Amino acid sequence: MREIYLDNSATTRCFDNVAEVMSKCLTEDYGNPSSAHHMGLVAENKIKEAREVFAKILRVKESEIYFTSGGTESDNLAILGAARANKRNGMHVITTKIEHPAVLNPMAELEKEGYEVTYWPVDESGIACADEAIQAVSEDTVLISIMHTNNEIGSLQPVAQVGQVLKRKFPKVIFHVDAVQGFGKLPIYPKEMGIDMLSISSHKIHGPKGVGVLYISEKTRIAPLIFGGGQQKDIRPGTENVPGIVGMAEAAKTLFADLEHDREVLYRLKESFVKQLSELEDVRINGLPGFSSASDIKDKSKKDEIIEKAVRATAPHVISASFKGVRSEVLLHALEEKGIYVSAGSACSTHKKTESATLSAIGLKSEYRDSTIRFSTSVYTSKEDIEDTVAALKELLPELRKYSAH
Repeated sequence: MREIYLDNSATTRCFDNVAEVMSKCLTEDYGNPSSAHHMGLVAENKIKEAREVFAKILRVKESEIYFTSGGTESDNLAILGAARANKRNGMHVITTKIEHPAVLNPMAELEKEGYEVTYWPVDESGIACADEAIQAVSEDTVLISIMHTNNEIGSLQPVAQVGQVLKRKFPKVIFHVDAVQGFGKLPIYPKEMGIDMLSISSHKIHGPKGVGVLYISEKTRIAPLIFGGGQQKDIRPGTENVPGIVGMAEAAKTLFADLEHDREVLYRLKESFVKQLSELEDVRINGLPGFSSASDIKDKSKKDEIIEKAVRATAPHVISASFKGVRSEVLLHALEEKGIYVSAGSACSTHKKTESATLSAIGLKSEYRDSTIRFSTSVYTSKEDIEDTVAALKELLPELRKYSAH
C-alpha cells in the first residue's frame, strides 16, 4: 500500500543531504565546539557557517542568531526572557487567541508572575486586526507576540503591518514573531518587518528534530532561562548540538535554493485540493478569507477565481477541513488504514483533551470543531497524493456518516 504523508505541519521528512552532513558530524567531525584543539575548532567553524546561513536568509547579523532545542524553546526564551529582562519598562504583554501552546503557555506563566496579558481576537478566517493590536498598546506594554502562520488553519497574520507601526509609534515595545510554520514557505525579513525576535524550528523545514533558531535583535535585552558554561553569550548556554545545527542549516539552504518555485507548486496543490474538497457534501474549509464551501459562491462561473484568491491569502501548505457528521479521530484512523497520514488539529496538543483554541477563536460551530482534519503538504507531496486522498474521502465519508448516524 502506497503511503501518502499529509502531516508536514507536524514534522517533515529530512532531506537526504541533511542526513548525510549530520552523519559526518556524528562520526567524523564530532569535537566539542568549546574545545581548544583542532577538532573543537572544526566543530566551532561548522556552527559559524550555520549561523551565516540563517543570517543571510533573514538579512540580519550573524551575532543576532542563536541556536536552541526547537520552536518551543525559542518561543519560551523570547517571551519569558524579554518580559523579565524589561520588567521595569512595563508588565503588559499582548498576543492572539490562536497562538501555539509554546506561546500561550509562557503567557499564562507571565500572568502568574503578575503580568497583564491581552489576548487579541481574530476574525472568522483566523486573521487578527493590526489596528486592534496597536490600540491595545499602553504605556505599560513591554512585549507583543504573534505567529506568522497559524499551524492549524494556515491563516497569515499582519506581521509586517504591526511591526512597522510599532517601530514608528512605540519603539520600546518588543515584537516577537513565531515563524515556525512560516519560515521556509514565505519570505520573512525581520529588520524590514520591524521584528525584534523570531522563532524557527528545524523539523518543519526538512531538518532534524530537537534544534531551532531564535533571532534576537542586538538592541533587544533578554534574560536567559538556562545557566551554564557561557556558550552563545550566556543567552542560551550549553554545548551546542553541532549535528543538529549543521543539518538544520543544510535543510534551510536546500529549501531556499528554489523557494519561489516550490511555493508556487504548493499553492497550486492547495488550490486543487480545496476545489475538490468543496465539491464534497457537508464539508467546510477553514481559514480561507471569504470562502468556506461551494455554497458561499453565488456565481459558479467564478468559483475557481474566488478559491484561488482565497488560497493565495493563506499559507501554501496547510488545509483545514471540517467534515460534518464524522468525528475527526474516526476519519483520521480510517484514512490511516488506507495509508494516508493526516492530523486532527495540532500534533503538539494530540495528547491533551482540550478543545482547539484556534477553531474556537474563529467561531466554528461545535459540530464542525469536532470533525476537523488538518492536511499539510511539502515539497514531497504530489498531485496524485491529493487526488488519491480525495478519492479515499469520497469512499469513506458516506459510510462513516451512516455509522455515526446510528
